[in-house]
Amino acid sequence: MTTPVITHLVMGFLGTGKTTLLRHLLANKPEQERWAILVNEFGEVGIDGALLTDQGAMIKEVPGGCLCCVSGLPFQIGLNALLHKAKPDRLFIEPSGLGHPSRILDTLTAEHYQDVLQLGATFCVVDPRQWTDARYQEHDTYRDQLALADIIVANKTELCEPAQLDALRQDIAQQQPPQQLVAVTQGQLDQQWLQQTHHAERKAASPQAHAGNVARPLIADSGPRLSRSQPWRRYSNHGQEHYSIGWRFLDEVCFDLQAVESFCRELKVARLKAVLRVEDGWRAFNKVDDQLSVYRIASQKEGRLELIDPDPLMAHPLHKQLMQTVLSLPSS
Repeated sequence: MTTPVITHLVMGFLGTGKTTLLRHLLANKPEQERWAILVNEFGEVGIDGALLTDQGAMIKEVPGGCLCCVSGLPFQIGLNALLHKAKPDRLFIEPSGLGHPSRILDTLTAEHYQDVLQLGATFCVVDPRQWTDARYQEHDTYRDQLALADIIVANKTELCEPAQLDALRQDIAQQQPPQQLVAVTQGQLDQQWLQQTHHAERKAASPQAHAGNVARPLIADSGPRLSRSQPWRRYSNHGQEHYSIGWRFLDEVCFDLQAVESFCRELKVARLKAVLRVEDGWRAFNKVDDQLSVYRIASQKEGRLELIDPDPLMAHPLHKQLMQTVLSLPSS
């Protein structure tokens, strides 16, 4: 009989550090284990998969909104394909920071997967600075991500005030069923927490929070292939009270590092992520709370950039500014 795949849900609102946490876990993965990650992103172009590809796990992306908003089919198709191809010992599922996880958990525990998956501890990554902000406390998705977590990971603790972490700790101590809180910096979660179990009695207060969202395609369509005659494409998405604009670039498109870094720093958006080719290789760009980090990554199949904000984004001016940072385009 095949051993069920231990499966963890890694939740958290925009910019709390879910991908950073997964990168850290992957960097410390036991050599003998096969791991896989199913990533869902709100935007249409998907960045997190690219940020995880050099970490020794098989990645499957389902971009284009929240997995729970369409009858679960995008999730099930992506999950089945990943399980078949990767045959992992351990599986991580990272929903969109704007995604509601309730129906994902319903699927993972359904009869169809009972002999295939074993649900392990569920995690919610939290920035303690958000905890006392009414915009988060009153948000259905934020509250239910917390309610469905076995372990609350307080990330970015080096940036918060002790009183903010204490407030989070006190509130978590009162939750039922009981939850555990672990405080970390830069997503450095110890592997021991993966050995914890899931409490099956956890329930969401608003499981139908996204029920009214417009249905999306079964599999996000990335459009025609990029080519030298069409080396870039632009995409947009709107839902869950947020807007996104994303770009895909042929791998031959080269950006000026200083110029594109300035472009990223000057933008006032809730979330920015990118993987772009520059003069001496590839860089990842990650911005949240006006803090931009830039670091080297392995070569990618294509460049990508995604912007997310609660206010509408002006596509044409943003596109013009971005293209001014391009160093060279391929000749057709």
